[in-house]
Amino acid sequence: MKNQLLLFIGLALVTTASAQSDERPWSFGLHGGITQYNGDHGQNFFKTKQAGYGFAGASISRYISPHWDASIYQTYGQIGNREELSSWSTPEDIATSYFRTQLSTTHLFVKFHFVTPEHAVRPYLLVGGGLIVYEKDYSLVHQRVEGSLPTFGLGVNLRVTDYMKLQLQETFMYTTTDNVDKTIGGGANDAYLYHSVGLIFEFGKMPDADMDGVSDKKDKCASTPAGVAVDASGCPVDGDKDGVADYLDDCPAVAGVSSLKGCPDGDKDGIADKDDRCPDVFGPSDTRGCPDTDGDGVVDIDDKCSATASKYKVDATGCPVDTDKDGVFNEDDRCPTIAGQLVFQGCPDTDKDGVSDFDDRCPTVVGTISNKGCPEITKEDQVKITSIASKIYFETGKATLKKESYAQLDALVLILQKYEGAILVIEGHTDNVGEDAYNMTLSQERTDAVKAYLMSKGIMESRLVAYGYGETKPVDDNNKSAGRAKNRRVELKTTYEVPVK
Repeated sequence: MKNQLLLFIGLALVTTASAQSDERPWSFGLHGGITQYNGDHGQNFFKTKQAGYGFAGASISRYISPHWDASIYQTYGQIGNREELSSWSTPEDIATSYFRTQLSTTHLFVKFHFVTPEHAVRPYLLVGGGLIVYEKDYSLVHQRVEGSLPTFGLGVNLRVTDYMKLQLQETFMYTTTDNVDKTIGGGANDAYLYHSVGLIFEFGKMPDADMDGVSDKKDKCASTPAGVAVDASGCPVDGDKDGVADYLDDCPAVAGVSSLKGCPDGDKDGIADKDDRCPDVFGPSDTRGCPDTDGDGVVDIDDKCSATASKYKVDATGCPVDTDKDGVFNEDDRCPTIAGQLVFQGCPDTDKDGVSDFDDRCPTVVGTISNKGCPEITKEDQVKITSIASKIYFETGKATLKKESYAQLDALVLILQKYEGAILVIEGHTDNVGEDAYNMTLSQERTDAVKAYLMSKGIMESRLVAYGYGETKPVDDNNKSAGRAKNRRVELKTTYEVPVK
């Protein structure tokens, strides 16, 4: 028995489960087993040659503390003896040693458990006392009632389910009389040993306000929402131990931070790794955690040109836009919609004269750089233009062209049509006769008249510049009539630059 008790204690120390406690303080038991007699006619507990008689019983127990409880046991069965006294005993001896009786017992026990209720295997000791009622039958002529004191024993409870356990118990009852076996003697009263096995059912109210399976007394989180998995303390399960319960944790398998619903943030940019396109690099929330080093609106992870200067607009790959695909970015391309050459800042040179079409006033005719891509005006035509200028006449004191000037101006139109990129500068001058302001106005009106005539013949206004200088630029002496005649003039000049007055 000592070895069995040590085994029970060892198992209990390593095995735990739910058990009767202050939350489920009551238990009810059904028991059965055999009884053995020990007295004047036999001293043979635990020996198979000693007769064993059956009994049945019931018990009710009340929890007192983690190691103590109290029980009331009620049994009904038989006790007796059929043991032969010795090998030479006579039939008379055997007849006098034989007895059997029907009895019921009621006992109050106090139990001491070696381990707390959470353990699945709980060995215990019991001690107490009670009453034995012998019925009038078999060997007894009259009903008898006597005490059982002391009564003690040991046992073990084995957890089967949360509400049921198997009980094995040995109970020794020392009676207060010594003649139930019809014999007084031997120096000790009669004693009985009960070998029992039983099923114990635990019950009792267990308050659980939040219905999570953990009683309010043990529940450290008494307001857990319904349906949420909890641990032994009644608190929501936190599998990754990050302080965020699994039912609130968007990343229940990985430790994170509460501000991100339990998800980790490896780069500390305030964006959970699961939502962060760049979880290892700090970045802003508006780009889902990815940096944009060159600030072009395309994050580095997608940017094929990550060092683009701020002046450039970029495409979806983060590279500067080159609409015409000529290798010159739009911001550097003077002709961004027409493929050109790098030397001309992205513009073409159709006539191959070294002047880009953007700057070439004659883009389809080979010219010179000094003439903005237009051909040189021949000396012959320059002489004609000078001659025409000297043959433009106006009505005296007016800006009205005389008819004889028309033929000259028509000839000028033909020359200008040959050099369609050239600009004609028309300058008007007067002598010093009259007021200065009048002369200035008259000279401007006369150049405007020439300009208007040429435009009427199809010459574009953009190619004609008319300036009136009045008497400010004499070419001869205004004190002489011949000099004044020379100062009254119209000058015609061709150029490829817009002149400033």
